[in-house]
Amino acid sequence: MNGPVNRGMPVRTTGLVHIYRADGHDVAALAGVDLSVEAGDMVGLLGPSGSGKSTLLSLFGGLLRPSAGKIHVGEHELSALPEPALDDLRARDIGLVLQGAARNLLPYLTPVQNVEFAQGAARRQGVSSLPSPAEVLELVGMHRHARRPLAGLTPGHLQLLAVGVAVATLPGLLLADEPTSQLDHEARGTVLDTLARVNREFGTTVVLVTHDPEVAAAMRRTVTIRDGRIGGEGRDGEEYAVVSADGALPLPPHVLEILPPGTLVRVHLEDGTIQLLPQGQEDRS
Repeated sequence: MNGPVNRGMPVRTTGLVHIYRADGHDVAALAGVDLSVEAGDMVGLLGPSGSGKSTLLSLFGGLLRPSAGKIHVGEHELSALPEPALDDLRARDIGLVLQGAARNLLPYLTPVQNVEFAQGAARRQGVSSLPSPAEVLELVGMHRHARRPLAGLTPGHLQLLAVGVAVATLPGLLLADEPTSQLDHEARGTVLDTLARVNREFGTTVVLVTHDPEVAAAMRRTVTIRDGRIGGEGRDGEEYAVVSADGALPLPPHVLEILPPGTLVRVHLEDGTIQLLPQGQEDRS
C-alpha cells in the first residue's frame, strides 16, 4: 500500500489542566501536564485507573477542551480551533481508536463499508491520495473478512477492524485507548504488530493508553500519569522520574514507601550526586 512517508505529527502540551464536575465538586483530572511527543514516535500512557491518562488522550484528539494550558498537534493549537476545524482535523489527520471496538464501528455495515465510511469525510474535503478500502483491510489483516457481517467476527477481528478504520486516512497521529483490552494473547500480538507496522511504514505517531505491562513493553517510550501529572517515563527499559516545569519531582511508589507524603527532605548535592535525606538522617549521611 502506497502512502505518504514520514508524515507523523508531533504533540506538545504546556501547563495542561482539565477540570470536570462530579457530585457538585470540581475534580482535576489533569493538573499541569507538560509533555512532548516527537513525530513518528510510539508512546504508551500508563497509570492507575482515574489517573488521567484517558482524559489526556481525549484532549490530544480534540474530544475534550482543556480547562487551561495548550495542546499543539502538528502546527495546530487545538484549543484555538472551532469545532468544524476540529472535525476536519480528525477526518484527515487524527485517527481515534476508542476503548471497546464497537464504539468505533457501524454494526450494520460490513468491514469494507466501515472503512469506506471512515474515508468519506476526507474524500469530501478533497483528499484523493487515500488507499483503497481493500488495501486498508489487508494492512490490518482483515481482507479475508471484508464482506462478512460484524456479528460473525471475533473480538480480535473487531479490534483489528477498529484500527483499520482509524488508519483509513493514513493519519499523522493515531490515538488508541486500551486497544488490546480483553483480547487473547494472539489477538493482542496481532493488534500491536499492526500498530507498529503503521508507525514504521507511514511514520504515523502512535499514542496509546494501556494498563498491560506487556503492551507497554512493546512501546519505545512510556509515560506514567499519576494524580493528573507526569509521574515518570520509561526509555529503553529504564524508568526515570520527570522534573516538571515548576520544579516538582513525583517520586515512584517504592520510594514513597520510604518517603511518604509530608516527609521533610533535604536535597544534598555533592560531586554531581544528588541525595534526598529525610529529616533526622542528615547527620548520618
